[in-house]
Amino acid sequence: MQTHTPTTPFGRRTMSLGMMANQAVAKTVPEGAQVHKWNVFHSIREAREPLGATDRSLSILNALLSFHPETELTGNGELIVWPSNEQLMARANGMPATTLRRHLAVLVDSGLIIRRDSPNGKRFARKGRGGQVEQAYGFDLSPIVARAEEFQELADTVRAEKKALRVAKERLTLLRRDVVKLIETGLEENVPGNWGRVHQTYQAIVGRLPRSAPRQLVEDICCDLHGLYMEIIEVLESFAKTQNPDANESHSGRHIQNSNPDSISESEYGSRNKEEVGGSAAETGNVRSLPKRELPLGIVLDACPNLSELTQGGDIRHWRDFLAAAELARPMLAISPSAWRDACEVMGDQHAAITLAAIYQRTDQINSAGGYLRSLTDKARDGKFSTWPMIMALLRAKLDADKSTRKADHQPPSGEGRLEVSEALLKSLKKPRS
Repeated sequence: MQTHTPTTPFGRRTMSLGMMANQAVAKTVPEGAQVHKWNVFHSIREAREPLGATDRSLSILNALLSFHPETELTGNGELIVWPSNEQLMARANGMPATTLRRHLAVLVDSGLIIRRDSPNGKRFARKGRGGQVEQAYGFDLSPIVARAEEFQELADTVRAEKKALRVAKERLTLLRRDVVKLIETGLEENVPGNWGRVHQTYQAIVGRLPRSAPRQLVEDICCDLHGLYMEIIEVLESFAKTQNPDANESHSGRHIQNSNPDSISESEYGSRNKEEVGGSAAETGNVRSLPKRELPLGIVLDACPNLSELTQGGDIRHWRDFLAAAELARPMLAISPSAWRDACEVMGDQHAAITLAAIYQRTDQINSAGGYLRSLTDKARDGKFSTWPMIMALLRAKLDADKSTRKADHQPPSGEGRLEVSEALLKSLKKPRS
């Protein structure tokens, strides 16, 4: 008895060229081909994204494979299964009928199964007298055998891509950690360089990273970060090689760079008038006796509170935040990029930013901030200027103003709103003038 293998689906389902191509591939199954259906299913599960399958559709494919009695699928064997929708829904953990039909269509479109619909759309098998299947209508599993090698290659490619993405993410994490900590090292050790700008560059690079990034984008960002990392390493290593361990004084034993190591005991305030610098020569004599050490950020912010107004929320917690605020203040003071660059090269980024903050604090008393900064840069180049006396003068002026205000209002000293300084610093500021 002659039989006909149906090609088109039943009812309103349409036929497409893609379905015809999938059926053509299924016909290329070699007669001696034999595959383990669960091994192939594992490969399909790994390669579901490039195949266009979903997790729900794969649960249906798993149920369809379970209806085939043999574990090994052969090219010359019967590869059509004919379970009813009720049986499929039961083995698919109670999936609704509408969801079942939708994901069966996904399996057909992905070329993982082929519909072999009967004239009335029912699924069944006609058997002969010996019990052998003569004609079956249902779902053809021949693509599982015909495309087994393709599925394996796709799975290997997906696994390799996942490994490459994992390695790229590990590299990205290491580069981000190294760059951030090296920038902090440059700031803490006063290494010459525009570290505020370096930090902005880092933020611009990592800002391109979305929550879920493809491997190529991660690798591109890694390349940019590696270039930034190599620039920072080169600067830090070059600076470390030029340092003499006994050249600079350090409170904590670190060799912190100061553009003019011997300038701490000198001050340009001796040659500036009170209107410009906010401190007299006698006050300079008092602050000269302060210990030679780096200025803490808290003291600088107490002396120059106006700079905090430029930051979002008025919060400056780290030196990098202070440098970023100084970058915002520079154009407001009409200081040219060349004057700022010279100051950073001579004084170092941190001390240049402290100088700019002091200028910004007394901007109403300085006619030309740019010219004043260039003058201080020239003095620093000759070893005749440091930021410590400048900050101490601002602190003393603030203390005196606070004292005068309390006397005028006949109010006792109050902790609220007062400038808090250490006892040692207060004693130093109250030393008798020479």
